[in-house]
Amino acid sequence: MITSRLPRSASVWRPLLVPMIMLLTWDVGVTVAFQLNWFEFPGITIQYTLYGTAIALFLGFMVNAGYARWWEARTLWGSIVNHSRNVAREATTLLDPTVPNARRELGPDMVRAQIAYVHSLRTSLRQQDPPPEIDRYLSRDAAVRVKNASSGPTATLTHLGRLLAEARRRGMIDDFARVQVESTLSVLTDAQGGLERIKKTPLPVQYRLLPSFFARTFCIILPFAVYQDLQWWTPIGSGLVGMMFLLAVQVGKDLADPFSDDVHDVPMTAISRTIEIDLLEMIGADAPGPVTPVGQVLW
Repeated sequence: MITSRLPRSASVWRPLLVPMIMLLTWDVGVTVAFQLNWFEFPGITIQYTLYGTAIALFLGFMVNAGYARWWEARTLWGSIVNHSRNVAREATTLLDPTVPNARRELGPDMVRAQIAYVHSLRTSLRQQDPPPEIDRYLSRDAAVRVKNASSGPTATLTHLGRLLAEARRRGMIDDFARVQVESTLSVLTDAQGGLERIKKTPLPVQYRLLPSFFARTFCIILPFAVYQDLQWWTPIGSGLVGMMFLLAVQVGKDLADPFSDDVHDVPMTAISRTIEIDLLEMIGADAPGPVTPVGQVLW
């Protein structure tokens, strides 16, 4: 996620560099052709204005759909932050380490497992290898199961459920409190499902292909419409308008996949580290520092 007030120039213009060069070359060619009286298109301006308005509305739908996906992903991660804190609070306050047959480290183990869960979810959504936090916060056997599972986050939540069941067998938590913790784990499962739905369900092809196609068609025809008014300034005027349309298409594409490990992502690394810090402090363990922006980008 870009943290500066203005978009970074490199991240904005790099995807548009080749299309803009092609567009400007085309605009110059059309302008030269008009100057040489090779062709004329009288009366195209009025019709083309209506066409451009329709394309702008179409692009608006695409950008809004992409932003809705990005914002839903950020909202679901906000839910994971809150309920991760709930898991840690419940593990440290509802589990009684003083009862006979209690295992004192069971509560902190649940907190560490929750930390491993959020990092596993982060790398799973980005389609990366399991994170080192799996080995750091889980036992050896649990870490092996999580790494070998088809869904690391689901396997980590299952491990959390096993720890909770062990606490009940040892008499460290009563049935009512156990139901409370289970309901928190269920909310985490629901949030995970929502994030995976966004990742595995791309923006419909109509939203991805048609706005891009019509925007590029608009840019191709644009110099014919504005030449009579701009003459030799046609490449500049047409290029600026075309740039805005191409930029809108690129914004929609960037927002449509908030887990693409790009600068426009939801900052899952920073969110996971925030959870890690909060939860380690709740069990009195040393916590790492927060993730800071790198080149005005928060990952």
